[in-house]
Amino acid sequence: MAKIKDWCGRTDTKVKSHNLIYLEADPAKLHVGTAHLAAVVPGHYAAASRVAHILGRLGKVEAAEYVLKKLPTGPRSRSGDIGEILASSFVSESTGYKMGVLKLRWKDHREMAMRGDDILAVRTDPTVTVRFLKGEVKSRASLGKKTVEEARKALLSSDNRPTPHALSFVADRLYETGDVATADLIDEYQLRKRIKLEQVSHMMFMFTGSDPSKLLTDDLQAYKGKVKQVAVGLRVKPHQSFIKGIFGKVIADGKKS
Repeated sequence: MAKIKDWCGRTDTKVKSHNLIYLEADPAKLHVGTAHLAAVVPGHYAAASRVAHILGRLGKVEAAEYVLKKLPTGPRSRSGDIGEILASSFVSESTGYKMGVLKLRWKDHREMAMRGDDILAVRTDPTVTVRFLKGEVKSRASLGKKTVEEARKALLSSDNRPTPHALSFVADRLYETGDVATADLIDEYQLRKRIKLEQVSHMMFMFTGSDPSKLLTDDLQAYKGKVKQVAVGLRVKPHQSFIKGIFGKVIADGKKS
């Protein structure tokens, strides 16, 4: 995980009944964030067991090359992927939800974004059996209103519930990796029971170089639905150079291994 609390300050605010979480990177600790992210990035693109298998058969150089060939090279793809990695880390570190799968391992092409919900996480809840977290992630050097509107539109899709594509994708991957119990739970609610709105929470996660607080506050104030909302804004002022530094370290570390 990215250990976000090690290098970011945090401010929590209530907007109506919803939660706004503002995270800002400490300029003096950006190197800590870079190191944490560089350590977890490879695992988002390749399973450790797969890398270990190549290492055992072919050696260190080939194992490192396998991972490096899965990394995006374009700035837009890298930006979006780091946003998703930060969002999945936040979910795992701070929400009590369990991330279904690390989606980036199944990208069709390293420069292409994946379809479906950016985040789909689950947790058991004694009052409703299981809760689903549907998340939309955006990464922008400077966040604008249009991007927030796009994220809100995605969260409202499929009647506010996780999309069928995301549910099937996550259940299939969980089944393949041996987490049959969670896969069965998702199958049950997708194929037999209808997911109720009280079982769903929405998370809008913005990774940006600008202050997202007002835009996220305005969005939460305008939201009139019944689904619990959490908006997370993670600000790293040198947004682009931070991303470049992360991938630069991943590549350098891979070549040294």
